[in-house]
Amino acid sequence: MTTKTTKIESQAVRQAGPPQKTWSQIPGSVIILLSFAVGIAFWALISRVPSVGAIVSDPVTIVKTFIQESSSGRLWTNIYASLFRVLGGFVLGLAAAIPVAFLMGWYKPVRMIVEPWIQFFRTIPPIALIPLVIVVQGVGEGAKLSIIFVATFLVMVISIFQGVVSVDPTLIKAAKVLGAGDKDIFFEVVVPASFPYILVGVRLGLASAWTTLVAAELTGANKGIGNMIMEAGLYFRMDIIILGIIIIGIIGLAMDKGVLFLEKKLTGWQELRKS
Repeated sequence: MTTKTTKIESQAVRQAGPPQKTWSQIPGSVIILLSFAVGIAFWALISRVPSVGAIVSDPVTIVKTFIQESSSGRLWTNIYASLFRVLGGFVLGLAAAIPVAFLMGWYKPVRMIVEPWIQFFRTIPPIALIPLVIVVQGVGEGAKLSIIFVATFLVMVISIFQGVVSVDPTLIKAAKVLGAGDKDIFFEVVVPASFPYILVGVRLGLASAWTTLVAAELTGANKGIGNMIMEAGLYFRMDIIILGIIIIGIIGLAMDKGVLFLEKKLTGWQELRKS
């Protein structure tokens, strides 16, 4: 009887098949919208607590502040100023990181000379360089771009360098067997294989640029989102502070998603794990 019962149970399990994954059947866009809805609802709920509401303004107040600041034009001026600094410092950092990373990965003597200095400066927070930058460059736009440049360069050069040294040696050996020279191997094997790491470095560099923005605008800025947040802190305008934080998060998230979309389009040949 026991054996017959076990066979019946096993047959029933096989007929039932694997358990259905409920979450996998829900569209990703729906989950994202649900996540935002829950987050906003939680935000509105905790802002009703008196001790918390004095610091965390509710969503309705933030929307009113956004309308007020945007209609006056101050908000857009600050956004444009911060975007110029972030993108300017990031582009300079990327332009310097790519050649330095490839030289470090391709030539061992260059790696031995440059890598210790990069690792040394990586441990120094960009905000610690502000007094030195102000003395050297003053309080103009150049100082702000320099702070963001340093932060983005140090992040991206390491990521791209790891991509160069992680190239499969089998590919290089196969290229040599086929008669490829060093130049052909570099441009036809190393650069394409490192491209996904470059895009990862771009994402990390953009994130680093935004996280360094407020520190960069400590160098005497009179406009910018970071400056807006700092001025609002002096007058305890928590609604403007939270609005500035949300704007930085939204723009940074949009940029990251843009690079991620570009990564999927340009590196479709990669084998990625399906979750």
